[in-house]
Amino acid sequence: MSATDTLTQGIAALGLDLPADAAERLLAFGHLLIKWNKVYNLTAIRNEAQVVTHHLLDSLSVLPHLAGVNRLVDVGSGGGLPGVVLAICRPELQVDSVETVQKKATFQNQARIELKLDNFRAHHARIENWQPPYAPELPVDGIISRAFADLADFVNLTAHLAGPETRLLAMKGVYPADEIARIPAGFVLERSVELQVPGLDAERHLITVKRT
Repeated sequence: MSATDTLTQGIAALGLDLPADAAERLLAFGHLLIKWNKVYNLTAIRNEAQVVTHHLLDSLSVLPHLAGVNRLVDVGSGGGLPGVVLAICRPELQVDSVETVQKKATFQNQARIELKLDNFRAHHARIENWQPPYAPELPVDGIISRAFADLADFVNLTAHLAGPETRLLAMKGVYPADEIARIPAGFVLERSVELQVPGLDAERHLITVKRT
Protein backbone atom coordinates (compact mmCIF):
# COMPACT_ATOMS: atom_id res chain seq x y z
CA MET A 1 0.00 0.00 0.00
CA SER A 2 1.31 3.45 -0.86
CA ALA A 3 2.05 6.05 1.80
CA THR A 4 -0.79 8.15 0.38
CA ASP A 5 -3.28 5.30 0.78
CA THR A 6 -2.02 4.46 4.27
CA LEU A 7 -2.44 8.06 5.37
CA THR A 8 -5.85 8.51 3.70
CA GLN A 9 -7.21 5.31 5.23
CA GLY A 10 -5.72 6.17 8.61
CA ILE A 11 -7.37 9.61 8.61
CA ALA A 12 -10.70 7.97 7.77
CA ALA A 13 -10.23 5.36 10.53
CA LEU A 14 -9.61 8.13 13.05
CA GLY A 15 -12.82 9.82 11.91
CA LEU A 16 -11.10 13.12 11.22
CA ASP A 17 -12.54 15.91 9.08
CA LEU A 18 -9.44 17.71 7.83
CA PRO A 19 -8.85 20.59 5.39
CA ALA A 20 -8.89 19.51 1.75
CA ASP A 21 -5.12 19.88 1.34
CA ALA A 22 -4.14 18.37 4.70
CA ALA A 23 -3.14 14.91 3.45
CA GLU A 24 -0.96 16.37 0.70
CA ARG A 25 0.76 18.74 3.14
CA LEU A 26 1.24 15.97 5.72
CA LEU A 27 2.98 13.81 3.13
CA ALA A 28 5.11 16.79 2.09
CA PHE A 29 6.13 17.18 5.73
CA GLY A 30 6.96 13.47 5.89
CA HIS A 31 9.20 13.86 2.84
CA LEU A 32 10.95 16.82 4.45
CA LEU A 33 11.48 14.82 7.62
CA ILE A 34 13.13 11.97 5.69
CA LYS A 35 15.23 14.35 3.58
CA TRP A 36 16.58 16.39 6.50
CA ASN A 37 16.97 13.30 8.68
CA LYS A 38 19.98 12.22 6.61
CA VAL A 39 21.96 15.17 7.97
CA TYR A 40 20.14 16.25 11.13
CA ASN A 41 19.27 12.87 12.67
CA LEU A 42 15.71 13.93 13.53
CA THR A 43 14.21 10.47 13.94
CA ALA A 44 15.26 6.81 14.05
CA ILE A 45 12.58 6.05 11.47
CA ARG A 46 13.75 6.34 7.87
CA ASN A 47 11.04 4.42 6.03
CA GLU A 48 8.24 6.45 4.44
CA ALA A 49 5.52 3.96 5.41
CA GLN A 50 6.65 4.01 9.04
CA VAL A 51 6.82 7.80 9.03
CA VAL A 52 3.11 7.76 8.13
CA THR A 53 2.09 5.33 10.88
CA HIS A 54 4.60 6.05 13.64
CA HIS A 55 4.74 9.84 13.22
CA LEU A 56 1.89 11.32 11.18
CA LEU A 57 -1.02 9.10 12.29
CA ASP A 58 0.37 8.83 15.83
CA SER A 59 0.35 12.63 16.06
CA LEU A 60 -3.11 12.87 14.46
CA SER A 61 -4.58 10.50 17.05
CA VAL A 62 -4.65 13.31 19.65
CA LEU A 63 -6.50 15.76 17.39
CA PRO A 64 -10.03 14.82 18.60
CA HIS A 65 -8.92 15.59 22.17
CA LEU A 66 -7.89 19.19 21.55
CA ALA A 67 -11.37 20.72 21.70
CA GLY A 68 -11.19 24.18 23.26
CA VAL A 69 -7.44 24.50 22.69
CA ASN A 70 -6.57 27.55 20.59
CA ARG A 71 -2.99 28.16 21.70
CA LEU A 72 -0.82 25.09 22.03
CA VAL A 73 2.79 24.78 23.18
CA ASP A 74 4.64 21.69 21.95
CA VAL A 75 7.56 20.77 24.21
CA GLY A 76 10.65 18.98 22.92
CA SER A 77 9.06 17.96 19.65
CA GLY A 78 12.35 17.12 17.89
CA GLY A 79 11.37 16.91 14.25
CA GLY A 80 8.12 18.80 14.87
CA LEU A 81 5.89 16.03 16.19
CA PRO A 82 3.10 16.47 16.96
CA GLY A 83 3.26 20.27 16.56
CA VAL A 84 3.72 20.61 12.80
CA VAL A 85 1.14 17.88 12.11
CA LEU A 86 -1.45 19.56 14.34
CA ALA A 87 -0.75 22.98 12.81
CA ILE A 88 -1.32 21.57 9.31
CA CYS A 89 -4.64 20.02 10.29
CA ARG A 90 -5.97 22.84 12.50
CA PRO A 91 -5.21 26.13 10.67
CA GLU A 92 -6.94 28.12 13.43
CA LEU A 93 -4.68 26.57 16.10
CA GLN A 94 -1.63 28.63 17.09
CA VAL A 95 1.27 26.23 17.77
CA ASP A 96 4.52 27.27 19.44
CA SER A 97 7.17 24.56 19.45
CA VAL A 98 9.94 24.87 22.04
CA GLU A 99 13.02 22.79 21.24
CA THR A 100 16.40 22.80 23.00
CA VAL A 101 18.39 21.41 20.05
CA GLN A 102 19.24 24.16 17.56
CA LYS A 103 19.32 21.97 14.43
CA LYS A 104 15.89 20.52 15.22
CA ALA A 105 14.39 23.98 15.75
CA THR A 106 16.03 25.03 12.46
CA PHE A 107 14.39 22.11 10.66
CA GLN A 108 11.00 22.97 12.14
CA ASN A 109 11.27 26.57 10.96
CA GLN A 110 12.29 25.37 7.50
CA ALA A 111 9.18 23.15 7.47
CA ARG A 112 7.12 26.19 8.50
CA ILE A 113 8.47 28.15 5.53
CA GLU A 114 8.13 25.37 2.94
CA LEU A 115 4.64 24.35 4.08
CA LYS A 116 3.53 27.98 4.55
CA LEU A 117 2.40 27.35 8.13
CA ASP A 118 1.47 30.82 9.37
CA ASN A 119 0.07 29.33 12.59
CA PHE A 120 3.31 27.58 13.61
CA ARG A 121 6.51 28.93 15.19
CA ALA A 122 9.56 27.07 16.45
CA HIS A 123 11.68 28.50 19.27
CA HIS A 124 15.19 27.38 20.20
CA ALA A 125 14.99 27.52 23.99
CA ARG A 126 14.73 25.51 27.18
CA ILE A 127 11.07 25.22 28.10
CA GLU A 128 11.66 26.15 31.75
CA ASN A 129 13.04 29.54 30.62
CA TRP A 130 10.60 30.23 27.79
CA GLN A 131 7.69 32.66 27.76
CA PRO A 132 5.09 32.98 24.98
CA PRO A 133 5.82 35.84 22.55
CA TYR A 134 2.24 37.10 22.70
CA ALA A 135 0.27 39.18 25.19
CA PRO A 136 -0.18 37.65 28.65
CA GLU A 137 -3.95 38.10 28.39
CA LEU A 138 -3.86 35.43 25.65
CA PRO A 139 -3.39 32.26 27.73
CA VAL A 140 -1.79 28.99 26.74
CA ASP A 141 -4.70 26.56 26.48
CA GLY A 142 -2.67 23.39 26.06
CA ILE A 143 0.89 22.15 26.54
CA ILE A 144 1.68 18.90 24.76
CA SER A 145 4.63 16.53 24.76
CA ARG A 146 5.36 13.33 22.89
CA ALA A 147 7.95 11.01 24.47
CA PHE A 148 9.50 14.08 26.10
CA ALA A 149 10.09 13.25 29.75
CA ASP A 150 8.76 11.67 32.89
CA LEU A 151 5.32 13.09 33.68
CA ALA A 152 6.52 14.80 36.87
CA ASP A 153 9.37 16.49 34.97
CA PHE A 154 6.96 17.58 32.22
CA VAL A 155 4.68 19.21 34.80
CA ASN A 156 7.50 20.84 36.74
CA LEU A 157 9.22 22.25 33.63
CA THR A 158 6.02 23.76 32.21
CA ALA A 159 4.19 24.83 35.39
CA HIS A 160 5.06 28.51 34.81
CA LEU A 161 2.98 28.42 31.61
CA ALA A 162 -0.02 26.63 33.09
CA GLY A 163 -2.98 28.76 34.15
CA PRO A 164 -6.15 27.47 35.85
CA GLU A 165 -7.66 26.35 32.53
CA THR A 166 -4.48 25.08 30.85
CA ARG A 167 -4.35 21.39 30.07
CA LEU A 168 -1.05 19.49 30.07
CA LEU A 169 -1.24 16.70 27.49
CA ALA A 170 1.36 13.93 27.68
CA MET A 171 1.47 11.40 24.84
CA LYS A 172 2.62 8.10 26.31
CA GLY A 173 2.91 4.47 25.31
CA VAL A 174 1.89 1.93 27.96
CA TYR A 175 -0.33 3.40 30.70
CA PRO A 176 2.19 5.16 33.01
CA ALA A 177 0.72 4.29 36.41
CA ASP A 178 3.99 4.95 38.27
CA GLU A 179 4.43 8.37 36.62
CA ILE A 180 0.82 9.33 37.38
CA ALA A 181 1.37 8.46 41.04
CA ARG A 182 4.21 11.02 41.10
CA ILE A 183 2.31 13.98 39.62
CA PRO A 184 3.55 17.03 41.58
CA ALA A 185 1.45 18.74 44.23
CA GLY A 186 -0.88 21.37 42.82
CA PHE A 187 -1.68 19.26 39.76
CA VAL A 188 -3.98 16.30 39.24
CA LEU A 189 -4.81 13.72 36.59
CA GLU A 190 -7.92 14.90 34.75
CA ARG A 191 -8.29 11.92 32.44
CA SER A 192 -6.49 9.19 30.55
CA VAL A 193 -7.54 8.18 27.05
CA GLU A 194 -6.33 5.08 25.24
CA LEU A 195 -5.47 6.10 21.69
CA GLN A 196 -5.94 3.82 18.71
CA VAL A 197 -3.41 4.55 15.98
CA PRO A 198 -4.27 2.93 12.62
CA GLY A 199 -1.50 0.63 11.43
CA LEU A 200 0.39 0.79 14.73
CA ASP A 201 0.35 -2.32 16.91
CA ALA A 202 1.38 -0.64 20.13
CA GLU A 203 -0.25 0.87 23.20
CA ARG A 204 -0.77 4.61 23.20
CA HIS A 205 -2.29 6.82 25.90
CA LEU A 206 -2.99 10.53 26.21
CA ILE A 207 -2.63 11.68 29.81
CA THR A 208 -4.30 15.01 30.64
CA VAL A 209 -3.19 16.91 33.75
CA LYS A 210 -4.51 20.19 35.14
CA ARG A 211 -4.06 22.42 38.17
CA THR A 212 -6.07 21.50 41.25
